[in-house]
Amino acid sequence: MTVTPLALLKSQLNLDHDLDDALLTHHMNVAEEWIGAFVGKPFADHDPVPASMTQAVLLLASYWYSQREAASFGVSTQAVPFGVFDLLRPFRDQVTGHVPE
Repeated sequence: MTVTPLALLKSQLNLDHDLDDALLTHHMNVAEEWIGAFVGKPFADHDPVPASMTQAVLLLASYWYSQREAASFGVSTQAVPFGVFDLLRPFRDQVTGHVPE
């Protein structure tokens, strides 16, 4: 279940209908899972969720909603929207190459 309010994503996308609510919710769930994996802590475990992490969810979910294929031709493609890594970097658990004995 998503932590980010659906209404906030719909505002981000300037949508005033409910035809794509299931898809939007799915994209937010995936974005929250992706962010949890990236920072090393489940998204929902951040209480309260920092605004910059919520912004990263909105950027990812909006991008995936508008760009529904893995790649497009004739345009520049990117896997993750510009700025997402910068928004999340302060929350990322630092992992070292140390291997326990």
